[in-house]
Amino acid sequence: MTPVGTEPELADRILGGWLGRIAGNMLGKPVEQGDLWTRERIDRYLRQAAALPLTDYLPEPAVESDGFELRPEWRQCVRGRIHGSCRDDDVDYAILGLDLLETYGFAFSTEQVGELWLLRLPYLQTFTAERATYRNLANGLKPPLTATYDNPYQEWIGALIRADIYGWTCPGVPRRAASLARRDAVLSHTGNGVYGAMWAAALVSAAFTAPTVRHAVDQALAVIPGSSRLARTVRRVVSLHDTRMTWEDTLTTVSEETAGLGWIHTIPNAAVLTAGLLYGDGDFTRTITLTVRGGLDTDSNGATAGSVAGVLTGADAIPAQWTEPLEDTVRSAVFGFDGVRISELAERTRQLTEAET
Repeated sequence: MTPVGTEPELADRILGGWLGRIAGNMLGKPVEQGDLWTRERIDRYLRQAAALPLTDYLPEPAVESDGFELRPEWRQCVRGRIHGSCRDDDVDYAILGLDLLETYGFAFSTEQVGELWLLRLPYLQTFTAERATYRNLANGLKPPLTATYDNPYQEWIGALIRADIYGWTCPGVPRRAASLARRDAVLSHTGNGVYGAMWAAALVSAAFTAPTVRHAVDQALAVIPGSSRLARTVRRVVSLHDTRMTWEDTLTTVSEETAGLGWIHTIPNAAVLTAGLLYGDGDFTRTITLTVRGGLDTDSNGATAGSVAGVLTGADAIPAQWTEPLEDTVRSAVFGFDGVRISELAERTRQLTEAET
């Protein structure tokens, strides 16, 4: 018996999570370079293209944007040019997590996560903490040393982007989702990097049963140490939102308080993500567009926000401008999965929840 109602409802919400993750990732990908594409620059780009308020994928460049170009992949990621999703690690890791659970079950070990990386994932499609960990694995190191040896990225966002699959397969059970995400995350991360993965998995899981996005945020906070900087930063965003401060002023305040951590660190990105969720208030389009406009690691944040919002609304309620261009198709660097149908990934995910319940 699932905790979210009927089997069709569960299937619709899981599909919503997959579609939301992929759409949010595609939305943020052209401006994924937080040191150049700041919140102000993103909005300036959108104004030049007459695309504010943002309600669709990013427009093509109208004019030169202060000398800063979009990422090279933009031609496959802007409105009117999308024919299926382009490849990205934010989606690859969701696929790899599905393969992990199908191969080893919910009792998988951290060592088995690493074994699957070496088997299924090309080295040059890994980045920051994951690349350092991959190198350590190839050199024969074992967890937890894989996370700590010659790895300056231990609290960056990599583990967080791997966490959605644990939320999708543990609907309405955020503590279990967080536990699975932790087992995966410690392969490559420590401290707030691990807490970020636990928090994201719990957010996605809670979205299946929470009456509002605020309830999901509160439930996710409960699975990480309250004294951690991640928990304190998320609570800070919640408190500013509660005072009815504007989205812009909330992000300005928190960015000043997290200055110096870098644009790929878990903490400032969790703040952008939390703000997007709270100010988006359950509306799919508003949630992912605010999150991406928040800057920093735009495609990763857009993907997680889209996953949470997609679970909250279900696939049927996601506006067509986000889903139709995806053409139910995913490009992936994970061996054996390139060109897979999004609907197939969602159905295989649903089958895992059935096997677990």
